[in-house]
Formats: sequence, structure tokens, C-alpha cells
Amino acid sequence: MAKAMTVSGSAEETPKWKAGPEHFIDFLKDVRNETKKLVTPSRAEVQTTTFVVIVTVFMFAAYFWLVDNVIGRAIEAVLKHLTTH
Repeated sequence: MAKAMTVSGSAEETPKWKAGPEHFIDFLKDVRNETKKLVTPSRAEVQTTTFVVIVTVFMFAAYFWLVDNVIGRAIEAVLKHLTTH
């Protein structure tokens, strides 16, 4: 069912299709204001966080290698046990 379009005599209301550019301009102004709040990290902060990331990656790699080996050897032992009987 189609709804009837109402025409408003108020000059304050703008149609939605005309409000698009105004919303876009407001959005760009908000982006500019938020961009001004950004802070560039210092060299020491970048080095510290990079070190933490690298150490964490190696720790997870070692953990997953260990878990993979344990599970793999357990599966091999079970299969060997089942095939010898």
C-alpha cells in the first residue's frame, strides 16, 4: 500500500534528498576535528610495542608447536596401538 506524501508548509524542514550534502559536510567537519586529536607515538613507544608484538608472536608459535607435537605424538601412539592388535 502506498502512503500519501504530505507537503509541509514549514520552511525549516528540508527534504531528505537535499539534506544529504549537509550531512556529508558535517561528517567531514567531524572527521577533521577527530583527526586533530590524534597523537603520533614517539620512537621509543613504537620500538617498545614492536618488541612486545614480536616476543608475543614467538611465544604463541612455541606454544602451538608444542601443542601440535603433543597431539600429533598422541594420535600416532593411538594409531600404532590400534594397528598392532
